[in-house]
Amino acid sequence: MGWGPSPSSWRGSFFIFELSYQLRHYIEVSRILGIDYGIKKCGVAVTDPLQIIVSPLKTVKTSSLLSFLKIYFQEEQVEKIVLGIPSHADGNPTYLVPLIKNFEKQIVDSFPAVKLDYQNENYSSQQAKEILLNSGLSKKQRQDKSRLDKISAVIILQRYLKHI
Repeated sequence: MGWGPSPSSWRGSFFIFELSYQLRHYIEVSRILGIDYGIKKCGVAVTDPLQIIVSPLKTVKTSSLLSFLKIYFQEEQVEKIVLGIPSHADGNPTYLVPLIKNFEKQIVDSFPAVKLDYQNENYSSQQAKEILLNSGLSKKQRQDKSRLDKISAVIILQRYLKHI
């Protein structure tokens, strides 16, 4: 008895990989984008084209977010944007919600083919802080707010996809 998978299971894994690669040519594959919207900066996360893996993409100045999306959409196919919606512990919307709704209108006007959805983002920043704390990064690296924004966007998108 040896360690690891047997050569016969390798062939099975390769077959599944090859089949999924071939199917990409027959089905539409596109990404889902998650946004942690902030007054000054927004964290952006994205799925892979098969919508399985969520990765941090970038932290963008809020004033530049729409132009960033225009450029990104020229390079990648995106079917949906998920906006994090913050609320207070009592369920009432925070001061950011009207700004997010205004941004939603800009998205609809600029990208009519892209679907929009929302995800409750409560405690995503706190969860992102815990992830950074446990990541092994130096204190200076953990204090980089852009990392926190990107990880918050990942958490929002993972929640939406029910990964966590």
